[in-house]
Amino acid sequence: MSKLPQIRQQVGQLLIMGFDGVEPTEKLRDLLARLRPGGVILFKRNIVEARQTWELLRACRESSAVPMFLCVDMEGGTVDRLRDAIAPALSVEEVAASAEKKTFREHGRIIGEEVRALGFNTDFAPVLDLRQAASRSVMGTRTASHDPKEATIYAREFLRGLRQARVLGCGKHFPGLGEASLDTHHELPSVNKAWPRLWEEDLFPYRALRRELPFVMVAHAAYPAVTDDATPASLSPKWIRDILRKKIGYRGLIVSDDLEMGGVLSAAPIEQAAVETIRAGSDIFLVCHNEEHVLTAYEAVVSEAERDRKFGALAAAASARVLAFKKKTAELRRPAPMPGAERIERLRQRIRAFSEQVKTATVVM
Repeated sequence: MSKLPQIRQQVGQLLIMGFDGVEPTEKLRDLLARLRPGGVILFKRNIVEARQTWELLRACRESSAVPMFLCVDMEGGTVDRLRDAIAPALSVEEVAASAEKKTFREHGRIIGEEVRALGFNTDFAPVLDLRQAASRSVMGTRTASHDPKEATIYAREFLRGLRQARVLGCGKHFPGLGEASLDTHHELPSVNKAWPRLWEEDLFPYRALRRELPFVMVAHAAYPAVTDDATPASLSPKWIRDILRKKIGYRGLIVSDDLEMGGVLSAAPIEQAAVETIRAGSDIFLVCHNEEHVLTAYEAVVSEAERDRKFGALAAAASARVLAFKKKTAELRRPAPMPGAERIERLRQRIRAFSEQVKTATVVM
């Protein structure tokens, strides 16, 4: 592998990218070699079956001498990228209805084992948003409770289950989409909620879990009562540096939600959004779909780091945090073995048995 200039190496570590296709094409190999991203994220469009997914992730992993975040959104229910490759997993709402900590943990453990079996090491879950009427049509069954303490109990046990499966978790969507009535994939919601209530309610899970979350994902939503403007939290130094880092005391990695989503693009073009989320305090930015957007965002951050010494120092510091995290994290250093048919069938049976057990228990309750 040819050696990239230092700034490009640093910016690569700040990028988690998506791509099209179900196999490692020459185009993908060239893109990975050019950018050396800190990680990749797969979606249902990339996943056909277990071995194919593992092979695709192996090709990505082998493109870099530095361990990569091999990511997926896997919550269960409506956000289940592996339902066709293995079996459908229960939603957060269904599992939370059991009110049993051991069931919450088993949900995380089974999902973690699914994810790990296919070669992933990072799951962008659990959702920490509260279940509120305003967001019900958007969030559906993705939330555990309207009560911050109950939502935290579910998330803590789910994270423990992921850790048992040697998978990293991520709390999302900071600072909370419970009161957001618009879908951030398409529009920028404005959450008109006063600071005291945000602190006691939506931010409670982040405060309680600040030492247990490997990642926190920041939302594309505006909170004008806090920032006095319509800046999305994902681009806001107030939310990321002042509140998440300083006031809450979070020391893990901060990642933007996908910068191709309408919620952030309504505030800034993707190249500006990539720069501004790093300037605001994010360590990593996500670009999940269009490969041209991946390149545009990456090159914009490189150019700004070369142009502005202060921004370059921020990018270098973020890269150093990512690399230090990777160095100390065992989950990234031990790739999962190729999944055999028997292993996948055992997982399939466990998922189905767990689903039946939870549904039966809930009916009895």
